[in-house]
Amino acid sequence: MRRAIFPGSFDPLTLGHYDIIKRGITLFDELIIAIGINSDKKYMFSLEERQRFIENAFIDEPKIKVLTYQGLTVDFCKEIKAEFILRGLRNPGDFEFEKAIAHTNRKLSEIETVFLLTSSGKSYISSSIVRDVIRNGGDVTGLVPDTVKIMP
Repeated sequence: MRRAIFPGSFDPLTLGHYDIIKRGITLFDELIIAIGINSDKKYMFSLEERQRFIENAFIDEPKIKVLTYQGLTVDFCKEIKAEFILRGLRNPGDFEFEKAIAHTNRKLSEIETVFLLTSSGKSYISSSIVRDVIRNGGDVTGLVPDTVKIMP
């Protein structure tokens, strides 16, 4: 079985994430959306909300599981027997950043990182931009899946 994780904070899930996940499930037998917990980070949405956003977005997709983890991503991969890490790339800056992480992960373990380019129409979307739109009362339609319910 080819099992991969797609790690992130998903604060919130965006259409960019959604794009990578939908395309990623065609490559793997199981894709685990792994919500990383970082106690030093301030999140806009609770862990439960983020998990619910993802579960509702992929409710009809049996190849997807949503789990949470703390610590090193490679340790979580070993724990759940995932052989691959899926990552999305929006731009050259993402590539440079993700390349360094992939090399480090490879040094620490035998986990292989698979990169997918975000679809061109979604490459500008990031969680930080979405949070800024939300903070300023903007409309997030077209930036997040319909399952991401933002309360006014």
